[in-house]
Amino acid sequence: MDIRYRHEWKHELNAADLLILRSRLRAVMESDPHAVDGKYHIRSLYFDNPEDKALREKLDGVNLREKFRIRLYNRDASVIHLEKKGKRSGLGTKFSADLSAEEAQRIVDGDLDWMLFSGRPLVQELYCKMRYQGMRPKTIVDYTREPFIFRPGNVRVALDYDIRTGLGCTDFLNPDAVTIPAGDAPILLEVKWDEFLPSIIRDAVSVPDRRAASFSKYAQCRIYG
Repeated sequence: MDIRYRHEWKHELNAADLLILRSRLRAVMESDPHAVDGKYHIRSLYFDNPEDKALREKLDGVNLREKFRIRLYNRDASVIHLEKKGKRSGLGTKFSADLSAEEAQRIVDGDLDWMLFSGRPLVQELYCKMRYQGMRPKTIVDYTREPFIFRPGNVRVALDYDIRTGLGCTDFLNPDAVTIPAGDAPILLEVKWDEFLPSIIRDAVSVPDRRAASFSKYAQCRIYG
């Protein structure tokens, strides 16, 4: 399998930073074509094992780590992705497989045997880890994203905010599932690119007194359950 690592920056912002960056990014980047009025709602369901391996590795800053999630956009259950995010020496990878709403619900319900015969390697990998490592859904993470793209360098920039936690709720497909604000979660700037970050984007995302930082929406939301 060809593994492509991407560079990633994260910066924590305040409300004033958000207004400034939104204006800059609109001037030099395209809005993601999947966005509605420049934004979309993201809901993810994260998985972990009984020892909270993914959470602990993130908090401990383990160099080589991974996490699994199921994700949908704008509460549209017609397009659902199973994703595995990997991290190695600050570089990121992501593998993805499509799921139907029925398949996603079966995973949440612990109905797993079909996964082994799905013909999708990532679904089969999750099956093995659920079956033999005790990995299970842990919590829903909701937030709003304003996404931008810049084709040279395959750059994606996102402004993420209104991060909410489902506590211990895993009812991923229920539009009425209750989520609450994830404490004092910041507004987050994420910048991702392949081989190079064009100077026009580097300048646009530069915010005085804001350093690149490690922030995990999953870890923030797990504080509460």
